[in-house]
Amino acid sequence: MPLILGTNSIKDTGFKVANSCRFDGSSSYLTSGSFGTATSGTTWTFSLWVKRSEITSANYICGSYDGSRTNSLDLVYDAADTLSFYHGSNDGNGKLVKPARLFRDPSAWTHVVWSVDTTQGTAANRVKVYFNGVEDAKATATYPDEDAVAKLFADTNNKIGSQWNATSGTIFDGYMAEIVFIDGLQLAATSFGEFNEDSPAIWQPIDVSGLTFGNNGFYLDFEDSSDLGKDVSGKGNDFTATNLAAADQATDSPTNNFCTMNPLTAVSGWSNVSAGNLQVELTTDNDSIMSTMAPANGKWYWEEKRTSQGTRGYSGVADWAVPEMGGNGNRDGSTEYAALVDHAGECWGQGVTINSHTKGSAPSDNDIFTYAVDLDNGQVWCGVNEDVDISGTANVTGLATGVPYFYFIEESSGGGANTSFQINFGGSSPFTISSSNSDANGYGNFEYAVPSGYFALCTKNLGENG
Repeated sequence: MPLILGTNSIKDTGFKVANSCRFDGSSSYLTSGSFGTATSGTTWTFSLWVKRSEITSANYICGSYDGSRTNSLDLVYDAADTLSFYHGSNDGNGKLVKPARLFRDPSAWTHVVWSVDTTQGTAANRVKVYFNGVEDAKATATYPDEDAVAKLFADTNNKIGSQWNATSGTIFDGYMAEIVFIDGLQLAATSFGEFNEDSPAIWQPIDVSGLTFGNNGFYLDFEDSSDLGKDVSGKGNDFTATNLAAADQATDSPTNNFCTMNPLTAVSGWSNVSAGNLQVELTTDNDSIMSTMAPANGKWYWEEKRTSQGTRGYSGVADWAVPEMGGNGNRDGSTEYAALVDHAGECWGQGVTINSHTKGSAPSDNDIFTYAVDLDNGQVWCGVNEDVDISGTANVTGLATGVPYFYFIEESSGGGANTSFQINFGGSSPFTISSSNSDANGYGNFEYAVPSGYFALCTKNLGENG
C-alpha cells in the first residue's frame, strides 16, 4: 500500500502552490462555453497536477464536445486505473492513446501533461504524454490523422472534473491544482515543472505565469475561494463552478501534500470513502480504514466529526494493523500498540496505559473530536468540542516510540454498521470550519486551536518536525 512514513516527499522549492480544488465525485465540476476562435485547432498542451481519490472507477479529468462527438476529447481515469486520452475524429472513428502505467496511489500528487500537434508527420509525435516530467510509453496508440482537427476547450461545451455531459459515474473525485491550457503550442513537461536539484528523482512545479497561453488558453490556480473557476492567465477565459464552494478550496497541494484516508486499506473497499478521501462510511461490522501517512515521531493534531458514530464506532492510532480490541498483534509477532476513542468518548488501549476518559457522558452525533498525538513520548490527548488540554496527564500513555502510527477508523463487532466520520487533517475539511486555526508553521485550517508544539499532518511539517 502507498505510504508516506515520516519523510518529505516534496522538497522546498522557490515556487509554492498555495491551493488546489477538491471535487466530490458526484456533482461538482467546472464548465465553460466556447472562448472564441482558437489560436489552433490542431496544436495545444494541457497540464495539471492531480491527486486521485476514487480508485477502480471511471473519473474524468476533462472533456470537450462540439455537438456531434466528432472532434470531441476526453481525458479519463478508467475502471482499470489507466489514464485514457480519447479523441473523436472527423470520420467518426475515435482515436485512443493509453499510457502503459496504472494509477492506484491515492496518497500522492501526479503531474500530467497532454501535448498534441496533429500536423506532425510522424504519428507518434502527434500525441505526447508526460507523467512527473517523463514522457510515457503507450500501451495503446491510435493517433489522430495528420492535420486532423482535435480541439480542446474551443467548442461549445467544455468541462473540468467531468465528461462533457457530466453524467453520473463520470465526475472526478479528488484534487486538482495548477491547471494550464496552452492554445497553439505543443510543449514538453519542462515548461511546467523541473526536477529538484538536490533530489533529482523529485519532480516539482514551476511558475507558469510567463507562458504564452494563446487565444483560448487559461491558468486556474484556485487561489480565489469565491471564484474557483477564475482564469489568472490574463486571457479572461473563466469557468463556471457547479456545486463547488469556498470550502472546496484546499491547501493540500503538489508542494505540501496533506494526509487523507487511504481507500486501499478499507476492508470493504473504496466505495465508502468520499469527499477527497476525508469522509468515511463503514457499513459492515469489523470494517476499518487507515490514513495515508504514518509518522514515527513528532507531535500531530487533527480533528474528526462523527456524523453517525453508532454504538461501536472507534477511531484512534495504531502501529500496524487496525485493532479489534484483544487483537492478534503485529504482523511480525510483536506487541500491538493502539489507542482508541469509542462512541461513548471513552479511551481504550492495547499495550498502553489508560489514564482518563475523554468525556463522562456519551458524545452526540456531529460532535467534533480533537486529537493531539505525541509520538516522541508515546501519548495521546483527546477532546470533544473543545481545544485539547495538554497541560495535565495524557488520556493514553505508553505507546511504543520510534515506529510508524496510522490514524484509523473502525466499526467493531455488533456495531450496527452505521459509522460515518468526517476527518480534517488541515488540508481540506469536509465539515464547515467557523474558527480557522492553523499550527505554528501556518499550516492547516481547524475548528479548534492547535496545541503549542503540535502540527498538521502534511509533508512540509513531516520534513521539519517528523
